[in-house]
Formats: sequence, C-alpha cells, structure tokens
Amino acid sequence: MSDWMTVFADPNVQWILFGCMLLGLSSGVIGSFAYLRKQSLMGDALAHAALPGVCIAFMLSGSKSIALFLIGAAVAGTAATFGIGYITRHTRIKQDAALAIVLSTFFGLGIVLLTQIQHSGNGNQSGLDKFLFGQAATMMQNDVWIMAIISLVLIGISTLLFKEFKLLSFDPGFARGIGYPVAFLDQLIMFLLVVAVVAGIQAVGVVLMAALLITPAVSARYWTERLGFMVALSGMFGALSGLAGTFISSTGNNLPTGPLIVLVATAVFFFSVLAAPRRGILSKLLLRASARSQARQEQVILQAVRREQDR
Repeated sequence: MSDWMTVFADPNVQWILFGCMLLGLSSGVIGSFAYLRKQSLMGDALAHAALPGVCIAFMLSGSKSIALFLIGAAVAGTAATFGIGYITRHTRIKQDAALAIVLSTFFGLGIVLLTQIQHSGNGNQSGLDKFLFGQAATMMQNDVWIMAIISLVLIGISTLLFKEFKLLSFDPGFARGIGYPVAFLDQLIMFLLVVAVVAGIQAVGVVLMAALLITPAVSARYWTERLGFMVALSGMFGALSGLAGTFISSTGNNLPTGPLIVLVATAVFFFSVLAAPRRGILSKLLLRASARSQARQEQVILQAVRREQDR
C-alpha cells in the first residue's frame, strides 16, 4: 500500500493519471456512437491520418509545440473525413474501401514526412516518432489541461446532443424525415472523433488510438441493452483503462503507458465477453446447462407418467 501511495504522491504521475482518465472517459463516450453506426474503423483511419498533420506542423514551425501539433493533426483528420465522405458519395466505392484508401494514403505520407524530418538534422530532437505509439510520460501540466478541456467539451456535446446522436445511430432515415440535419450531425460526429484522436495521440499514439475509441464501447455493449447506460459504462471502462494503465506503467521500469492502457481495455473486453450477465460466454453456458437439466427433469417426469399409465 505504501508503494501505491508513493506512486500517486508524485505530481507528474498525478497529472498523467488525470489526463489519461479523462482521455479514456471521453474516448469511450464518443466511441460508442461510432461503434453503433458501424464506423469502428473510422477512428483508426482518423488516427493514422493525424500523423502527416503533426509532421507538417513541425516542418512549418520548426519547434516542438504540442498546441501546433494538435492543430495540424486536427486539420489532417478533418481533411480525411471530407476525403472519405467525398469518395463514398461521388463514386461507387463503399465506405470500408474508402477508409482503407484514406488510411493508407495519409499514413504513408506521414511516414515519408517523418523519415524526412529525422534525416534533416533536428529529427532526433523533435520526438515526433513518439506520436506513433504515444509517450504519456512527456506530457506536461499544460498538455494535460488541454486534454482535459477537449475531453470535457466532447462529453458535454455528446450529452447535449444525446437524443439526436441516438436517433442518428439507429434510424437515420427517420431522423431525416422528422427534419433533423442528418448530414450536419454525421459530420459533427466525425469531427468529434477527430478531436478525440487529436487529444489522445500524445498519450496513446496514432497506431493504438482506435483501440481506445472502440474497445470500451464493445465491452459496454455486452452488459446492457440501453444506450444511455452503455455510453456511461463505456466511458467508465475507458477511464478505468487509463487509471490502471498509468498505474502499471508508473510502478514498472520502462513500461509504455499508452500500450498498457490499450491492454487494460482489452482485458476488460475479454472479461466482458466471459462474465457479462446475458451476452457473456459463462452466462450462455449456464443457461444451456440449466435448459438441459430442465429438459432431463421433464423427460424423467414424462417417463414416470407413462409408466403409471401403462399400469
């Protein structure tokens, strides 16, 4: 217990812990709508699309400014969403293929720019390679405040527009029929995903950010049939992943925080698959065993009745 208190007494760990918990909370909330709208790969595409924006921001400014990196990532992610939408609307290419095209193009461009920066003489000092897999330990107090503000804005918008997002997720045709601006709401959700990705790339990285968006939502889906409870539970799972991943990273030697957060989220997913009350594997096995036992009892009773009738 004393070791735990020592870890949490470190101010740097406290800030990182606070930022990662808020990141997991907001990612779980907004990721729930992406999951329900069958756009799980959208987070992956937007996360990979953010890399060239970070690189271009560094090339234009020449300084390692987190604020500029976030702006560059946001611009690149927004461009990716419009690119996916344009390809889907104006060609016969389906959305999954459009996602693959945009993901590979933007990420390939990001790798080219990153390699160019690393060979330009100041690439080692830029630390841009940390945005691939994240490095939460490099976050400062100002970075955490930016992440906290972004996370609270995401949660606030999702709460205010919960009814609209709910209807858009389950029946966009009906939403369009009653006068909802479906196209605007669709782009708004995409923009919120971009913002969530931008907030998390420093801690988790562009490669693993999609997992933090979708895994808590999938885990929460196993526990409930109600959307409101699912969104809240998804946010709680994301916050728990941020808490546990940061703690494990802080108590170990040279353990990366971002991958550990994703691993904890994956562990929560496997636990949900096994232990969820109605959808879990154990619950289904117990239900089948109970059904077999009841069937055997009914068969025994039926045989006893037939024997009585034969007498």
